[in-house]
Amino acid sequence: MSDLPFGFSSSDDDPDRKKDSSGGGQGGSGGQPFGFDPSAFGVGGAGAGGFDPAALGQMLSQFGQMLSGMGSAMGTGGQSGPVNYEIAKNLARQQIGSVSPITEGTASAIADAARLAELWLDGSTTLPAGATRTLAWTADDWLDGTLDTWKRLCDPVAEQVAGMWVQGLPEEARNMMGPMAGMLNQMGGLTFGSQLGQALGQLSKEVLTSTDIGLPLGPVGTAALLPAAIEAFAEGLEQPHREVLVFISAREAAYQRLYNHVPWLRQRLLATVEDYARGIRMDFSAIEEAARGIDPSALTDPSQMEKILQQGTFEPQTTPEQKQALERLETMLALVEGWVETVVSDALGERLPGTAALTETLRRRRAAGGPAEQTFATLVGLELRPRKVREAAQLWRRLTDDAGADARDGVWAHPDLLPDSSDLDNPTAFVDRVLGGDTETFHDPIAQLEQTEANEREQKGRDAGEGDA
Repeated sequence: MSDLPFGFSSSDDDPDRKKDSSGGGQGGSGGQPFGFDPSAFGVGGAGAGGFDPAALGQMLSQFGQMLSGMGSAMGTGGQSGPVNYEIAKNLARQQIGSVSPITEGTASAIADAARLAELWLDGSTTLPAGATRTLAWTADDWLDGTLDTWKRLCDPVAEQVAGMWVQGLPEEARNMMGPMAGMLNQMGGLTFGSQLGQALGQLSKEVLTSTDIGLPLGPVGTAALLPAAIEAFAEGLEQPHREVLVFISAREAAYQRLYNHVPWLRQRLLATVEDYARGIRMDFSAIEEAARGIDPSALTDPSQMEKILQQGTFEPQTTPEQKQALERLETMLALVEGWVETVVSDALGERLPGTAALTETLRRRRAAGGPAEQTFATLVGLELRPRKVREAAQLWRRLTDDAGADARDGVWAHPDLLPDSSDLDNPTAFVDRVLGGDTETFHDPIAQLEQTEANEREQKGRDAGEGDA
C-alpha cells in the first residue's frame, strides 16, 4: 500500500508527506497552467497555425482504443459515477484470494467477547451501547460491508479530479469534444477503480474491525471483527488470545457508541473530505506523458496495462483550503481515537492486565505505517500522526480525572465544544476552561457560540488597534 491508489499525494512543504511517484514528474510543463502543453495536441505549435482538429481526433482515438482494451482485459460492465467500483471489487477480490469461512465456534467467541466488553464499557462512559449486533467478518465480508462508505469518501475526490482532466484541455479542444469528454471520465473511472481495488484488497487483510481506520465504515449499528486478522495480530504477543479478543471488541464497541450517539460526527467527517476535494488543483504534465505513445495492443497484457495506469500519476497543488480541511480531519480523527483509547483503558485496565501493553502495541502499529495511516494517506494525503493521537488521549485523560466522565462525554454534544488543534498542543488550557468557571457555557452550545463571537470581536479590535499604532 505504499503506492497512492488515486495517483496523488500531498505535496506541501512537509517532507514526511511526500511520496515517490512512478512517472509524471514536473518537467515538461513549459510554464503552462497545470503543466499542460497545448503543443502536444497541435495547439499553438510552430507552424501549426493554431488548433489542429486532426491531433485531437488522434488523441481521442487512442483513448477509445485504450478503453476498449481495458474493457476486454478486465471484463468491465457499465460505469456510472467517477469511480468504476466493479473494477475495484474485482481486483480487491483477486487480491484477497480464497478465504476460510467463519466457524460457529469463532462466531460464538466473538459474540461472547462483545457482550463482556459492552458490560465493562457501561461503567466507563455515559454513552450507551451503539451496536445492535456484532458480527464476525471475513475479508470478503469487510469489502462488501464497507464499500458504500468508501463510495462516499472517494467520489468527491474522484469527481473533482475527473472534471479537471477536461478542464486542462484548451478551450477550442473542449468545445470540439462534446460528448467525447465522457471517454476521459470513463478512463479516469477505470484508473481510480483499479488502484482503489488494489488498496482495498490489501486493507481487507489487515484491518481488525469495521472501525480500525477510525471511521465507521460498516452499516449503522453493526459492529464487526475480523478473526483472521485478529489472530495474526495476536501472534507473538504475550497476552492470551481471549484477552486480545476482548480488548479489540471493546475498542469496536467504543467506536460504535461514539458514532451512533453523536449524530453529527459521521457527517462532519465526510463533509471534511468533501471540503478537501473542492480545493484540489492538478498538474497535468503526467497525464500528457501517459497519453503519448500508447500502444493499444499492449492493453491485453495485464502487466503492460498496470504500467500505463502507473504512468497516470499526478501531483495536486496544495491550497490553503486543503490544508485547513486536512488539519480539521486530522484533529477530529485524533480526538475520536484518543477518546476510544481512554474509555477502553478505564473499562479494561483493572480487569485485563495486558490492556496498557495492547494499547501501546496498537500505537506502534500505527506509527510503523499501519492500515489507518496508509489508508488516509492514499485517500486524501492525510497521515494520522501518532503524536496527535497521543496528545488527544492525554487531553481526554486529564479531562476525565479532573472533571469526570460526564463532562468528558458532554464535549461531544456539539462540534463547537470540541478541542481544536491548539488544544491538543496545550490540553491543560482546555481542561482549565472547563473547570474554571465556564461550566455553564461549556454545556450550552448557544452560550459557547456567543462567547466565541465575543472573543473574535475582541481579537479584531486588538488587531485594528495595533494597525493604527
